[in-house]
Amino acid sequence: MPDSDLLSVEVTVIDERTALVAVRGELDTDTGTALHHQLANQLAHGRRYLVLDLREVPFMDSSGLNVIIRAHNDTRQVGGSVHLAAVSPTVRRLLDLTGISFTTPVRDTPEEALFELAAASLPEPTPPS
Repeated sequence: MPDSDLLSVEVTVIDERTALVAVRGELDTDTGTALHHQLANQLAHGRRYLVLDLREVPFMDSSGLNVIIRAHNDTRQVGGSVHLAAVSPTVRRLLDLTGISFTTPVRDTPEEALFELAAASLPEPTPPS
């Protein structure tokens, strides 16, 4: 089985601007390119808010971190953001050690990240006249 088959990426389009990307498998040198292509495809289709559900990613190396950093930079260029959700303790430690968790929001669940995005995009209430 080729290494690229070890990574599974499932995209759920939430709305025209937002995608939930569920990643399953190890995120490393052999699989990082596949995830990068999936994320770039979402940006090409106008989704500038990406929530990465990493609950089924038991291992991530520097290549996986690079994919997240690149997605963070790419979404910021179009006024969007990347949110990470449901990371394992091992991956969380790596995110904390490298400082990524300080620049990219990490939430306990994808639903929490999606709720935060929805709340942030609500228009400000208009004061009564």
